[in-house]
Amino acid sequence: MIFDLERESNPILQYAKTRGLRLILIFFIFLLFASCSGKVSHDELNKVLIPWPNEVVWDDDAFYPGEALSIQVTGARLEEIADHFATEVSPYLGITKVSKGVQGDLTLKLDPLTDLPKEGYRLEITADGIHITATGQEGIYYGLNSLKQLIRFNYNKDQAWAIPTGTIRDAPRFSWRGVMLDESRHFFGMEQVKQLLDLMAEHKLNKFHWHLTDEPAWRIEIQAYPRLTEIGSRGDWSNSSQEAKFYTQEQVREIVQYAAQRQIEIIPEIDMPGHASAANRAYPEFSGGGNPEHPGFTFNPGKEGTYAYLTTILEEVAALFPSEYIHLGGDEVHFANQQWLQDPEVRSLMEREGFENLKEVEYYFLQRISDALRAMGKKTAGWDEIASAGLDHHESMIFWWRHDKPGVLHDALDRGYKTVLCPRIPLYFDFIQHPTHQYGRTWKGFGDTLGVYHFPDSAWSGLGGKDLVMGIQSCIWTERIATKERLDFMTWPRLTAMSEAAWTQPEAKSYERFLERLPHFYVFYDKLQIAYFDLFDPESTPEPVWNDGPNWQQNHNTE
Repeated sequence: MIFDLERESNPILQYAKTRGLRLILIFFIFLLFASCSGKVSHDELNKVLIPWPNEVVWDDDAFYPGEALSIQVTGARLEEIADHFATEVSPYLGITKVSKGVQGDLTLKLDPLTDLPKEGYRLEITADGIHITATGQEGIYYGLNSLKQLIRFNYNKDQAWAIPTGTIRDAPRFSWRGVMLDESRHFFGMEQVKQLLDLMAEHKLNKFHWHLTDEPAWRIEIQAYPRLTEIGSRGDWSNSSQEAKFYTQEQVREIVQYAAQRQIEIIPEIDMPGHASAANRAYPEFSGGGNPEHPGFTFNPGKEGTYAYLTTILEEVAALFPSEYIHLGGDEVHFANQQWLQDPEVRSLMEREGFENLKEVEYYFLQRISDALRAMGKKTAGWDEIASAGLDHHESMIFWWRHDKPGVLHDALDRGYKTVLCPRIPLYFDFIQHPTHQYGRTWKGFGDTLGVYHFPDSAWSGLGGKDLVMGIQSCIWTERIATKERLDFMTWPRLTAMSEAAWTQPEAKSYERFLERLPHFYVFYDKLQIAYFDLFDPESTPEPVWNDGPNWQQNHNTE
């Protein structure tokens, strides 16, 4: 296949045209590939793959798909994945299915006896056809994802085109490759969530942590308690008078199914016993109080009815989400739980159980709710504050977020808890990502793409219990993110970098190679109208203000 510098489908040139750098890049690419004998170099081909595969070997031949690709599926479980792939590549070529026993151009095969790891795949492209093998359907999906990236780059509508031959043997470094989106503080809606899920799938990310309740608003319909959405879903971080916005249970089911088709598990978060203000506005009889800064911040741990109330809520949540875990939050309770000491039911609880302080009351609450989840067939997830609550380490997972408290991480691992690493720096994407930015958070530094890419290896030294580290997760808190434009700007390309940190083994990673590949993905983002931050030309992408509401300038920065 000819490497045509002028062809419209060349991603480097498309990106260069948008930035006015076309002649410079043509000269650069000419010097770089002058020795390639008129063919796409393997180095150039490698630039279209993100996250970077752990083993890539290219040959010197090619497979010519023509206008359509016949696909052979062995096993009913792969039918839906094949259909999804057909939709994804429909702008480039058609997909036809062949009957059992007939050799197709593309063969998908589940082989439980192969030596590939879980979620791993082998993609073999020969002159005669393409073969993807995996032990499970996730691996087949990821193999097709890599193939899709190759098709998208090589496709040329104006002439015969080909996919170079070779083999990719790949598997993820971590089993948990997550993204958290906070929709309590600002609500984004189904279409934005679906686009995020699409992009997660593109980057082989597999866990969507959905933060649905907090102080500003409650965002999920609970049929047993309708006031949670009638009252609790009103308002957001920047406008307490905002109209009610939430997801119906039908919408939740649709999004859960949409994610599952993309091999993504959704983990809901129902925050407790703190961060409960929105729920307590709707049902104040279960409130444990708060303080002037955080009114109605806690549930009441001394009232027996609180546990029945929350159990009913969690039963409805558990029925909507097939995930293994439900996230209970459990963080920052001390911000506003002092009114517990004045509550007669809490004092009675403390006297009855022999508790000497409010921390013991907090842990009692978490243990009871965790027991309720276990009865529903679910496990407990929570922020790192719950690591000392005495929960069963076989039934609980810790999310380490306090980057300034490494001892908490070590303690959680020493206690045998499975742990997800999501420290504020560098994985909280509400933190600024460039020294010139002003609307995000800072904490003696900020979370740039370089720091994201090199995590967790930059903090890995001396860490014991690594086998209990399930993976890493970015967290998109939305106090300073209220619009789609700003959500895109704060997420991309940092999440692209994180996907490689989560997928690719350390010895196969290279930040320089990542930067060489990023312009190809900028072209992809441009087509989706994603307002990403341009690492190569920061001044060309001015930072969007975090909100266009009436009081966005108030407290626009925070530590």
